[in-house]
This record gives sequence, structure tokens and C-alpha cells, in this order.
Amino acid sequence: MSLTILDPTNEAVPVERQVTPRPETVKGKIAFLDISKNRGSVLLDRLQEAFEQRLPQIEITRYMKPTFSKPAPEDLRSDIIENNDFVVEALAD
Repeated sequence: MSLTILDPTNEAVPVERQVTPRPETVKGKIAFLDISKNRGSVLLDRLQEAFEQRLPQIEITRYMKPTFSKPAPEDLRSDIIENNDFVVEALAD
């Protein structure tokens, strides 16, 4: 099965990307990334409640981008990658 992913950034030369295989279970540490759009934190609050009820063994850490209009800073991305097993990103308005 072929999957086409469109990248919304303005890349002069498109980057070849592959979809990461999904694990069978969610466990470990989960990063919740608020991209700083209006009401994104409300979405993450509700998701966190649901995750904590259904997956009590997980640990959730919240992160926030400085602005939604630019990619996350390298140090923020590095922190998320080094300290988490999964990422949930909130897009809301």
C-alpha cells in the first residue's frame, strides 16, 4: 500500500519521509505538545484526562511551542525525543 503525505512547509526540495510503524500498545512516557494555537491546551487537557483514565501506567509531560507559525525550536524537539516514547500534538482553534 502506498501512502502520500503532503508537507505544508515551503520546501524548495521535498524531503523523502517514511511513516514510522505503529506500536501495538501505548506505554511509557508521552509528550503532549501544545503548538500555541487558541484552545489547544483545552484539547490536551481533555486528552490527558482520557489517557490517564484508560492508561494509568503512562507518564505525560506537557510541552509548548513558542508560536504556531514556525517549527518547534531544535532544543524543544531534542528534549521531546530524548525524554519520551510518544508525542501527541494539539491543533485547535
